[in-house]
Amino acid sequence: MKIRPLHDRVLVKRLEAKETMRGGIIIPDTAKEKPQEGEVVAVGKGKVLEDGKVLPMNVKAGDRILFGKYAGTDVKLDDEEYIIMREDDILGVME
Repeated sequence: MKIRPLHDRVLVKRLEAKETMRGGIIIPDTAKEKPQEGEVVAVGKGKVLEDGKVLPMNVKAGDRILFGKYAGTDVKLDDEEYIIMREDDILGVME
């Protein structure tokens, strides 16, 4: 199933968190926090301004991004988990 986010929304797939820390300690799944890093899968057309013009998106499909801990809405498509969030919830693009 394909999905295209509307307006200034972005479809993101979370990247898996690393299982070990610097000291070599293995963290069990129950104690792990959800990663705040992901890959953009799809983007909308852009934000519609009050005068009707469309402001293009700053991110594109394939970008690795950082986002806030409680950003977006979790969705499940074809047994895969994604997040749909507004472009404003993105903290930065990793280069």
